[in-house]
Amino acid sequence: MKIDHVALFCSDLEGMKDFFMHFFAAKTNELYHNPHTGLQTYILSFPDGDTRLEIMHRPDVESLIGDEYCHMGYIHLSLSVGSKEQVDFLTLSLKEAGYQVLSGPRTTGDGYYESCIVGPEKNLIEITI
Repeated sequence: MKIDHVALFCSDLEGMKDFFMHFFAAKTNELYHNPHTGLQTYILSFPDGDTRLEIMHRPDVESLIGDEYCHMGYIHLSLSVGSKEQVDFLTLSLKEAGYQVLSGPRTTGDGYYESCIVGPEKNLIEITI
């Protein structure tokens, strides 16, 4: 068994799509729009061919804001980029583009080499080997 994809509601659908395409080389399908519910979605596919992320927007879905980086439920998306050099490069590129780096790049206590950034709409993204 494997997870087919993860879905994420967002306020700025086009901005989120552009973020993942620019920094993580995602490819996208055509915009899906359900005129009855207002739902709009893209399925983003990443270079490994197996990883997919569905980003969604629906006008009647409101943000639930709690503690920014520590709450129950899904907390971050982790993307493997293949090498320490790519983790370093991507972290620096995101920092230079104005995204907040919360940690790293560093080797964690359990042996992962990673960084963690705050992406669009305050979504946490871990960048790992």
